[in-house]
Amino acid sequence: MANGMTVAEKIFSSKCGRTIRAGDVVMAGIDAAMIHDITGPLAITQFWEMGGERVFDPERIILLFDHQIPADSIPAAKNHVMMRAFAEEQGIRNYDLREGVCHQVALEKGRVAPGDIVVGSDSHTCMYGAVGAFATGIGSTDMGFALKYGALYFRVPETIRVDAAGTFGRRVGPKDLILRMTGDIGADGATYRALEFGGSGFSSMNMAGRMTCANMAIEMGGKAGIVPPDTVTMEYLKGRGSFDPVDIAPDSDARYLEKRGYDLSNLSPQVAIPHNVDHVAPVEEVAGRKVDQVFIGSCTNGRFEDMQEAAEVLGNESFSEKLRVIIIPASRDEYLKTLRAGLIERFVEAGALVEAPCCGPCMGGAFGLLAPGEVSLSTSNRNFRGRQGSAEAEVYLCSPATAAASALYGEITDPREV
Repeated sequence: MANGMTVAEKIFSSKCGRTIRAGDVVMAGIDAAMIHDITGPLAITQFWEMGGERVFDPERIILLFDHQIPADSIPAAKNHVMMRAFAEEQGIRNYDLREGVCHQVALEKGRVAPGDIVVGSDSHTCMYGAVGAFATGIGSTDMGFALKYGALYFRVPETIRVDAAGTFGRRVGPKDLILRMTGDIGADGATYRALEFGGSGFSSMNMAGRMTCANMAIEMGGKAGIVPPDTVTMEYLKGRGSFDPVDIAPDSDARYLEKRGYDLSNLSPQVAIPHNVDHVAPVEEVAGRKVDQVFIGSCTNGRFEDMQEAAEVLGNESFSEKLRVIIIPASRDEYLKTLRAGLIERFVEAGALVEAPCCGPCMGGAFGLLAPGEVSLSTSNRNFRGRQGSAEAEVYLCSPATAAASALYGEITDPREV
């Protein structure tokens, strides 16, 4: 008798109209394709070189600018002009620079639904798995093909199941969990695998936390990171679009490549140490390290809940004058929530520079670059050499709570001690 199916297998089976198993190679239709200002021009060029004249469906293409906005160079401005012209010519809705970071915008605008297959010309497209989609990053050639044909070849990945149980302790949260997970599995330990998140720890986790965890599946090499949809998912999606209900819950006898479990009550604040995202240690092991810049934001931790977490640690104090603090909500919606709650005023009063929604220092492009020898503590997702500026700088990764606590003292600080 055949085994049951994982979430990934169920999604591909649903789309292909037959039973699909891990390891199968299939041509599957895609429900959405996302391009932004860095990789979009390359994908569009590939589309043209393939003889593309009209995209497969303009309503299924998500197009926006978030990496270099407002344009920080003449080449960036040229890319923006090219993409605006392409969007107008093809009848594609262009969010331009008005909405924020691509992954956050795609979800909050209801462009992704449970059971969808979504591709994006950005590796952190896997974040859309927070709502139960199979979402993955692809290269520009593949994206050019997808824009033309609305389908792509996939090798259906095997799945690593990760269950979480228990409750987070004070000032410990989803970012600490996914950092710990990355340290355990390794930067290539889930290469071309799907990570399937479950257990009571995930079922009780809000959407902001689920997005954080799904976002960093790629940091373990994962093809996708998926949280099976539930009532939390549907409550988030309410009012964001009309979706047909899908049954993609994993079967109890599904076959997994590996199973892992975490007790959230035993988890402490975690920090990824330069220059690898899987070099992870409890915060107490790196406490006291001097920091030159703290960045709170990105598609990983730029939501209102992350801003609340940082503000709770900040309280009525001010950030240390020994460092600079950059705070960037991930989207216009998240910015407005933060603004209306009075948190932006609080951050500015405390000495932070609060920027409009964008990727900011995360990719070391538009602003917030580090000089040789400088140290950044960031709530983003990558810390390899040169990620935020000089290859001679260092980037540590952490949660919003740890970032805010450290910004108070100018050195890496355990948020539980503040």
